[in-house]
Amino acid sequence: MAKNLLIVESPAKAKTINKYLGKDFQVLASYGHVRDLIPKEGAVDPAHNFAMRYDLIEKNEKHVEAIAKAAKSATDIFLATDPDREGEAISWHIAEILKERGLLENRTLQRVVFTEITPRAIKEAMTRPRQIAGDLVDAQQARRALDYLVGFNLSPVLWRKVQRGLSAGRVQSPALRMIVEREEEIEAFVAREYWSIEAECAHPSQGFTARLTRLDGQKFEQFTVTDGDTAEAARARIQAAAQGALHVTDVASKERKRRPAAPFTTSTLQQEASRKLGFTTRRTMQVAQKLYEGITLGDEGAVGLITYMRTDSVSLSQEALGEIRDVIARDFGTSSLPDQPNVYQTKSKNAQEAHEAVRPTSALRTPAQVARFLTDDERRLYELIWKRAVASQMIPATLNTVTVDLAAGSEHSFRASGTTVMVPGFLAVYEEGKDNKGKEDEDEGRKLPQMKTGDRIPLDRIHADQHFTQPPPRFTEASLVKTLEEYGIGRPSTYASIIQVLQFRKYVEMEGRSFRASDVGRAVSNFLSSHFTQYVDYDFTARLEDDLDAVSRGEADWIPLMEKFWGPFKELVDVKSESVDRTEATGARELGTDPKTGKPVSVRLGRFGPYAAIGSTAEDAEDKPKFASLRPGQSMHTISLEDALELFQLPRILGEDKGEQVSVGIGRFGAFAKRGSVYASLKKEDDPYKIDLARAVFLIEEKEEIARNRIIKEFEGSEIQVLNGRFGPYISDGKLNGKIPKDREPASLTFEEVTRLLEETGKPVRKGFGKKAPAKKVAAKKEPAAKKAATKKAPAKKAAKKAAKKVTKKVAKKAVTPAAEPAKSLLTPSKVETGKKRVIKAGAAAPAPDDAPF
Repeated sequence: MAKNLLIVESPAKAKTINKYLGKDFQVLASYGHVRDLIPKEGAVDPAHNFAMRYDLIEKNEKHVEAIAKAAKSATDIFLATDPDREGEAISWHIAEILKERGLLENRTLQRVVFTEITPRAIKEAMTRPRQIAGDLVDAQQARRALDYLVGFNLSPVLWRKVQRGLSAGRVQSPALRMIVEREEEIEAFVAREYWSIEAECAHPSQGFTARLTRLDGQKFEQFTVTDGDTAEAARARIQAAAQGALHVTDVASKERKRRPAAPFTTSTLQQEASRKLGFTTRRTMQVAQKLYEGITLGDEGAVGLITYMRTDSVSLSQEALGEIRDVIARDFGTSSLPDQPNVYQTKSKNAQEAHEAVRPTSALRTPAQVARFLTDDERRLYELIWKRAVASQMIPATLNTVTVDLAAGSEHSFRASGTTVMVPGFLAVYEEGKDNKGKEDEDEGRKLPQMKTGDRIPLDRIHADQHFTQPPPRFTEASLVKTLEEYGIGRPSTYASIIQVLQFRKYVEMEGRSFRASDVGRAVSNFLSSHFTQYVDYDFTARLEDDLDAVSRGEADWIPLMEKFWGPFKELVDVKSESVDRTEATGARELGTDPKTGKPVSVRLGRFGPYAAIGSTAEDAEDKPKFASLRPGQSMHTISLEDALELFQLPRILGEDKGEQVSVGIGRFGAFAKRGSVYASLKKEDDPYKIDLARAVFLIEEKEEIARNRIIKEFEGSEIQVLNGRFGPYISDGKLNGKIPKDREPASLTFEEVTRLLEETGKPVRKGFGKKAPAKKVAAKKEPAAKKAATKKAPAKKAAKKAAKKVTKKVAKKAVTPAAEPAKSLLTPSKVETGKKRVIKAGAAAPAPDDAPF
């Protein structure tokens, strides 16, 4: 058994590092976090200095046991988790577990940190061990406690006032507010008409286009001409004044330098991967994780190809700079190399505790050399990181912009611009993407013909074009991450999880690559903005991040920070829980009056989403209102009275077929067509409001044909049938489903064979929502074994654990009211509460931090 034990987060990382350290080390993985807050109220206790109650994450219990077992045989234990707050917290939790079990007596426990997984970096880190950084742990615990307290206290208010199952998060909510406010800007936007006028010039060597800059002796601006008649009159005046040619009045040439962008931080990597590769932030981080932890490169074995990918830093180590400069000199020539390395300033005060930008661990490993060992995603992301790092250390690009002014008579002027690259510099390797391109970008790459003052340029034609101003664009993942970073909201490890939570909660929907706020998301955001204004304020959230950074640097204590936040927050939660009207909170709108009944028409947010109502929804109303769900793509914030009334046209009678009425409607499982007792689901492309009789009959008869072909064989006097199913032929008697041997023709089976196969392979038919039909014999056979097992004496530790889980089961069954069920509604996609026993999976069933590292 190895004397030294080294613990990391992931098995891939463990495998790579184990190769570097040799047989004297045993390297084990914790598989991420090993403990989290218990998934119920009281996990964070404000009355006792915000004491936090933790429990093991069930799926990682076996890994913790493996670590504990190995620790018994080790003399030295090294904690080598990631070099950020989360990594520091994982190391602290492991140390606490080992301490509680008495496994640190007569053993040394030390922390080692590295930002790349290469032999040199690992061996160097092992020579500089340190103790666990308490300040980083405090900052992580403070963030976790804040997120827990916000989630557990604010989410139940949303259940009562907006909709059950919602959640609010400290960082998630300001991000949602950004998306909602942008949606409201778009809806409030009023387009303005304007016209541009351009001249198509027929220069002998090269044609080009010039934009009008002066009309009738006055500067021509965006809204100088705002209608077609005025534009046409202006065009005609200019055409007449030009008399077939424009005259060059000025030629100006200006050189400028463009510096390369800094090497990647987490944020800029996510933005560029979104723009250039079409990756989501989640996908970017997953691929980057693999590149960081190690890729097998043939005989070389597993090697980490990039440095740690969660960082705010833009600095590069001296060794990295040396390699990058060697590559530039070798592949692009010494003329592309600046005299001194380019230095970039980190924007973040804290730089996420990792000391370098995201870069290749060795620039000498070019994308072409490692491409055959990588998946397509890995290859594309590695190439992006490699190019950005190399380009960052090259000379600036030299650009030359030529601007030519041309006159049409004495009253009108045009201007043409073109930009050419004189010295490519870093542009030979990489150019940063942009979300929105301006006029400069349009001119770039366009080369104008040689012209001088006094030249007469033949005029091909002058044309006027209509335009309308555009609303601000919706956020993409790239632009949202950029804006969050600009405001100082969240940190590198949080952006992917923020976006994931917003999508999982259905607070936002994707339209192409852009976010559109859903009605539920808008209701949540508007409620929080109206009643918890301070806590979704961008500056407040950013200041809180700065406060947490101060804790991580040892400049502030975390408990006073928590006290300052908790008192006012809890007081406001208590007040708003009682005082806010639900109708106001959900953003209900009155649209007008139904012309048929004279009753009011409104749209509201209900348990299953937005809906329209005709009639009063008040509890004491005499007549019950009619309800209709909004169609996909419709919003309660923009729907018109006419569109809302159209929703009540269903069910719709289309006519008769074979003597029976044919209708369409929308039911629990979607839109359907019906003839007699036969129902057929409409296809994705079918609109229940527009479908005709012929199409509905086709779908119904298609359904009947499928039903007829479902039965392969029946047996007289028996309920057993041979049927066609989704996964192939099978046997069923309505209670049990049995398998058919692959080498047996289903239609030729005899009654004796199907009876035997049903007895041998039969499994209960699933009924309803996952419930199984009772199985008589199976349950009876299992009972003796269960009794026998019960007679065995369980160890005291396991018995205590079992008792604790039993108590939790009772608690879960009682949690049916909004006030008693906060944990359940706050589950993120990776958190589960089984109801059978308390289970914490991949975090906890408690309110997960919406900005937890991905």
